[in-house]
Amino acid sequence: MLNNEEVILIDKPKGITSFDVIRKLQKELGIKNIGHAGTLDPLATGLLIIGVGSGTKKLNEYLKLSKVYCVDILVGESRTTGDLEGEIIEEAEVTELDEKKVKEVLKGMVGTLKLAVPKYSAIKVDGEPLYKKARRGESFKPPIKEMVVHSAKSYDVSYDSEKKRAIVKAEFNVGSGTYIRSLAEEFGRRIGYPATVAELRRISIGDFKVEDAQNLDSN
Repeated sequence: MLNNEEVILIDKPKGITSFDVIRKLQKELGIKNIGHAGTLDPLATGLLIIGVGSGTKKLNEYLKLSKVYCVDILVGESRTTGDLEGEIIEEAEVTELDEKKVKEVLKGMVGTLKLAVPKYSAIKVDGEPLYKKARRGESFKPPIKEMVVHSAKSYDVSYDSEKKRAIVKAEFNVGSGTYIRSLAEEFGRRIGYPATVAELRRISIGDFKVEDAQNLDSN
C-alpha cells in the first residue's frame, strides 16, 4: 500500500476503531511509530490523517485544523452513546418536520456553543476516560466544552413511516475538538425532539480531502 510517505490519508471503514487502523498499518509497514490526527468513532467513516515515523511530529499541527462532516441525524430518539451503538433513553414519534425550521435551527448553531461532551468519549476526568466510567454505569455529569461551528446546513429530510422517525442529512464545518454527537443532540433540543447520530462521515480536515485517501485494504 505505502512506501516511505511520512503522512498518508486513509478512508476509515465502519466498524473498526481509529487505533485498529494504526495496528493494521504497523503490521503492514513494519513500523511501530505511527499515529493519527483525530479519532473517528467505530460507527463513523472517512478521513484519517496518519503520520508515519517522523511524520508523527506533524500530527499536532493537523489536530488544530477545522473538519467537515456529513451526518445523518436520527430525529425521534436519543441514546446513551449519542449514536446507534447505545440504548434508547428517550423517544418520540416524528412524522413531519418543518424543513424551513430545520434550516433555521442549523443556521442558528453557527458560532461558539457550550455543550456537554458525550459520556462515551475519551476525554479524561480525574485521569480516566469518560467512556470507562460510563461503561461501569457510574452516574456523572460530563464536562461542558466550547465547540465551534463554522457552518451548518441540511440537504435532505426523509422519514421512516413505520418507525415514525425522521432523518436529517446535514453538513457541519467545525473547529478542532467539536463533537458531532453533541451537535446532533443540540439540534434535537432546538427542533423539539430527541436526536442522535445515525451515520457519520468525515470528508475533510483542513485542505485534506477524503477523495484523496486510500482504502485500508488497497494494495
